[in-house]
Amino acid sequence: MSVVIIGGHDRMVSQYKKICKEYKCKAKVFTQMSADLKNQIGKPDLVILFTNTVSHKMVKCAVAEAERANANIVRCHTSSQSALGEILERECTYAC
Repeated sequence: MSVVIIGGHDRMVSQYKKICKEYKCKAKVFTQMSADLKNQIGKPDLVILFTNTVSHKMVKCAVAEAERANANIVRCHTSSQSALGEILERECTYAC
């Protein structure tokens, strides 16, 4: 399963990827808006939006790409390790 995480904290990127790896998911993490974010997202199975730490523009871009790729979108206000673990626990059991 491929996962794209939008938002979160820069210092947490390695922990986010580690948690995703534990659930056998490939992860891309975008904490900052880049010029070609639209092209970098790709075609994930799941898009996780940490809404507390992300701009509206970045959310709109990510949601548009997720809908185009027919990916599930999960919004979470907190960007903690436990929140990510709970999301992956819930979503990976449905996908597998």
